[in-house]
This record gives sequence, structure tokens and C-alpha cells, in this order.
Amino acid sequence: MDFDNKVVLITGAARGIGAGIARCFAAQGARVIVTDLDQDLIDKGVADISTEAGIASGQVTGVVADAANQVDMASAVATIIADCGSLDVLVNNAGIGGPTTEFTEISASTTALTGMTDEEWDRQLMYNLRTAFSSAHAVIPALSNGGSIVNIASIAALGPTVTLPAYGAAKAGVVHLTRTLAIELAPRQIRVNCICPGLLWTRAWELLTSQMKINQPELANMTNRQVFESVVENITPLGGEQTPEDIGNLAVFYASEKARMITGQIVAVDGGISVK
Repeated sequence: MDFDNKVVLITGAARGIGAGIARCFAAQGARVIVTDLDQDLIDKGVADISTEAGIASGQVTGVVADAANQVDMASAVATIIADCGSLDVLVNNAGIGGPTTEFTEISASTTALTGMTDEEWDRQLMYNLRTAFSSAHAVIPALSNGGSIVNIASIAALGPTVTLPAYGAAKAGVVHLTRTLAIELAPRQIRVNCICPGLLWTRAWELLTSQMKINQPELANMTNRQVFESVVENITPLGGEQTPEDIGNLAVFYASEKARMITGQIVAVDGGISVK
């Protein structure tokens, strides 16, 4: 797949899944711009992405922007158009994990929902749903006709998520937004699709496994990573965790000419978890 002369914007991409997506696009020749909240984080991320993808300096660059802030994103888009002349692909990757509730505050009589404050609920929706809205809102007027938007949701969007109610609700909103934009932007031949990652070892899973160890005493002597690996083994039909490149490879396909008649689709990259 040839992305020479194509310009790709990936939000929240200085590390983690976003960085993996950036590596995949860069390896195909795309000019990649990543956003994140901190300049030092971006500088390190850009250097790591370039080294790991084996590409020349300058093919991947970054800009500080809050993906949930339309003003920030509009400024980032204006900078990209001034520097690159066009924008062909938006990957809405920026998001946060959950929960942030102190694990010691969760008891047998307090569920993940009833133990959640209004502020935490709003925070989850802002940084897992509004990010996609605000970024798309800023990018769509400048996006090339025939371009592509790839939204990153989660398998938490596809079914009940008792331990992550706000996160799951926000990601379900991303799924709905994907289908709505697919219809809205079809007259411009802009395709909009969604990826639902499964189990990847991320900062969010480090927090979640800490909570699991408190709630399940039999896990107390295991490391967080061992807890994660046991979850992967127990619930993944294909028997392995997913990687950022697994997500990136599908994002590249979605944005390519090979997917020219694919829009409004939601695909789980989860080793079969969502079909059990």
C-alpha cells in the first residue's frame, strides 16, 4: 500500500497504540503528524517512532494539542495545511483508560458505577468520546475529498462493561459516531471506519490489574503483567495479546485504496474475544 505524498494526522500518538499506528503509516511512506499533550513526550515519541520504523528524520513530526479541545485541534490542522498543503487521513486515537477511583475506595457494597463521581464520568466521556468529536470537527473541513477517518474505540464498546461503565459508554459513542459520519461524509467520498482493540499491555491495563489484585486475593502474589497474561490466556480464543501494530495494520488498510468501498464498519482486533 502506497502512502507516498499522503498526510496522516494521529491524535494521542506519542506512545502506546497511537505510536504503533504511526509506525505502520510511516513504514508505508506517509507523512505522519502526531499530537499529544506534552512537547517533551512528543519529542521522545517522534524520535522513537522514526527509529523503530527505520525512516528518515522529518517524515514523522508532532504538535502539542488537546484532542478534546476544538481550538487546539483547529490550530493543529492549520499548521498541518500550512506545512504540508493537504490532509488525507485522520486517526482518532487519543483517549484515556479507567478507572481513576482509588482502589481502596472500592468495596463489596460499592460498584464501579456507584463509586464513580460525576467528575470522573464527565472526564471519561470528554477524553474518550469528545476527543473524536472535537478532532473530527476541526479536521473535516480541511480533509481531502476521498480521504479517510479511522476511529479507535474498544471491545468495551461492544458489550456490557461492568468494571468500566463510563469508558464503555464513551467508546460505544465512538462506534455510533463512526456510522453517523460515514453517511454524512459519503458524498465527499470520505470513508469512516472504526477499530475496536482487544487486550494490549498499556498503562490502562496496569491500573486495571492493580484493581483486580485488590478485589481478587488469589492474585495478590502475581505481578500486574502476570495477571494480564492470565486474562489473555483465559479469554482469547487465538491465545495471544494484541500489539499496537495489529491495530496499525488495519488502520493502514482502512485508509488505503484497497478499502475504497468500505465505510461505516466496526472491526474488533481482539483475537476472537468478542465472538465468544
